[in-house]
Amino acid sequence: MALVTLSSPHTHGTNQTGRVMLTVILATVPGLLVTTGLFGFGTLINVVLAAAAAVASEALILKLRQRPIAFFLNDHTALLTGVLLGLALPPFTPWWVTVVASSFAIIFAKQLYGGIGNNPFNPAMVGYALVLVSFPVQMTTNWPISVQMDAAATAGIGDALSAIFAGGSADAFTGATPLDTYKHLIDKSTSDEVLAQSTFNGLLNGGWEWVNLAYLAGGLVLIWRKIITWHIPVSMIGALALCSLMFGWDADMYTPMSLHLFSGATMLGAFFIATDPVSASTTPRGRLFYGAGIGVLVYIIRTWGSYPDAVAFAVLLMNFAAPFIDAYTQPRTYGHSKAKRGLTRKEEA
Repeated sequence: MALVTLSSPHTHGTNQTGRVMLTVILATVPGLLVTTGLFGFGTLINVVLAAAAAVASEALILKLRQRPIAFFLNDHTALLTGVLLGLALPPFTPWWVTVVASSFAIIFAKQLYGGIGNNPFNPAMVGYALVLVSFPVQMTTNWPISVQMDAAATAGIGDALSAIFAGGSADAFTGATPLDTYKHLIDKSTSDEVLAQSTFNGLLNGGWEWVNLAYLAGGLVLIWRKIITWHIPVSMIGALALCSLMFGWDADMYTPMSLHLFSGATMLGAFFIATDPVSASTTPRGRLFYGAGIGVLVYIIRTWGSYPDAVAFAVLLMNFAAPFIDAYTQPRTYGHSKAKRGLTRKEEA
């Protein structure tokens, strides 16, 4: 009689890929709600549009590849990519820019490499970087004014829909971000003079601090649920803060630390983008180097680069370095006296 041999593991956990992705999406809800409350409905519209475009693109490519559509869509990775992209884009981004970014992220940054688990770069940040470089005007002039700064200048849902789908003018509701304004004005002004500008109205972060705190809360939930580990967020935020203290201690010369940490996409990037399990470093020590590298690059690009925010470029640059970091930060395995470092000649061949 033939015996059936079953290999381990014999038990299964409940953390399936689809469940994990949905948990991450739910963790972004506090940030989305705060953003909508402070800056209007543009971001919410972008999230819905980007998510729909991402799922549709994934279904189309799966159909062309003759893969089971429902099976792969149920992992919700395409949905998460669209949500993160919609959160990162300016709230009044034209609809076609959002569709281009989301479709490119799925088709070229994910499916072209074979789908989930094979992409070397973060798909959402690839799509974001593409439209940022290709459509700089649409990507840098569509940031709304916070209700905290000027309640009368806050766009309603009709204004947001008109700006996104009908090409309506949003000039009355938009302005430069605090990071961008401070960076360009501090060379010729003092900190007090910069804060007197309408972008700040005496408030350093202009409402962005509440958005970042909401994403911080969502990120802590992910750590508590063991969806992500603390290594990348802590090392990224720590490196960014350290660089800010080293170079930005004088607020009359450089952007202060509080503006770096609580403006722009800092917390969204630290907890939801940099921690992508496929394109990020995977070893415990490697995650620390990986996150620190992102933090340093974010500070460098923000301070001396041409773009007001730098999370996308910093993450993509460190995606390049992740395999190298993993190769040299392998932990010691059980039964061995020391950890393996780098690649052997046999593996290189």
